[in-house]
Amino acid sequence: MKISHIQSQILVMPQADPLANTPEDPNAARPMVILRMGTDDGIEGIAVTFYGGATTRSLKAAVDDLGALTIGEDPLRVEAIIAKLRTAAGGSGPSGMFTLALAALDIALWDIRGKALNQPLWKLLGGARQRVPAYASGALRRHLPLDQVVTAARRLKEKGFREMKTQLALPEPTTPAKEVERMVRVREAIGPDIKLMCDINQRWRVEQAVDIGRRVEDAGVGLFWLEDVTTHDDYAGIARVNAALATPICGGELVYGIVPFRHMIEARSVDYVMIDLIRVGGITPWMKIAGMAEAFNLAVVSHVEGGEIVLPERPGLGLTFNEAAVQRFGAAA
Repeated sequence: MKISHIQSQILVMPQADPLANTPEDPNAARPMVILRMGTDDGIEGIAVTFYGGATTRSLKAAVDDLGALTIGEDPLRVEAIIAKLRTAAGGSGPSGMFTLALAALDIALWDIRGKALNQPLWKLLGGARQRVPAYASGALRRHLPLDQVVTAARRLKEKGFREMKTQLALPEPTTPAKEVERMVRVREAIGPDIKLMCDINQRWRVEQAVDIGRRVEDAGVGLFWLEDVTTHDDYAGIARVNAALATPICGGELVYGIVPFRHMIEARSVDYVMIDLIRVGGITPWMKIAGMAEAFNLAVVSHVEGGEIVLPERPGLGLTFNEAAVQRFGAAA
């Protein structure tokens, strides 16, 4: 079996909030690149990549250029193909646009592998469990008024969510007291048994994270974790916050590739290692980072997904593109 062709396309998808219907910006949209990778046996692997923003056309070009180098290769030799692409990319890696493009190709290769072996991907990767809990994310954002956030939190609980994430580092003018009040109100709305996480999105300095984090602890909010408390690659600074607080620290969604995760983990920066499938370069590096975290007795969490994930029995990813949506939201190349 050989790779015979690739086809990519840009979609511009509405960035809605289907969980609680509380979008910060009802007109927000996310551009992405979808990929179809075909083989001479008639098997097609699919994938998606994003984070290109205004440079999404460049991201598509990177997917196309790297994808062209896979033509004629055996899609089951994932590591060999990835090594070939890294060499061909020269100094454009190991992160940035190269890694975003590489992710799409890696994911499509794994989809083909699963379909060729007639096995779902999750079983090929070990099959520890078929149902994976995930938290509600994207509904409790910092720019929403407090009363709206409280209402949305109650709505998520009513829908059955047992884990949810909100945000701090509120828009100016704000104070530590306002930050704490927001967390207390959300906790009161959902009760003591719901796991509540809080994302700072790198907006605090180290001393702010320690100060406000302690105030939230003293208020009895009981956070499951604080996430991205300061600049994502200030591993020493994040470690200082982690040492100062009882609340577990989560981070990693903005880390590209494998080696930076080693630096983050060795610095004892985080208690939960968050891995973004796209930014790390696909399924192959995701699994390696997860193994590294396990060696340090750390749990991992995948970035982006929400709800409870029930993994399909269909071969490969077990997913297909919604062709009506592809037609509707497709953009000019």
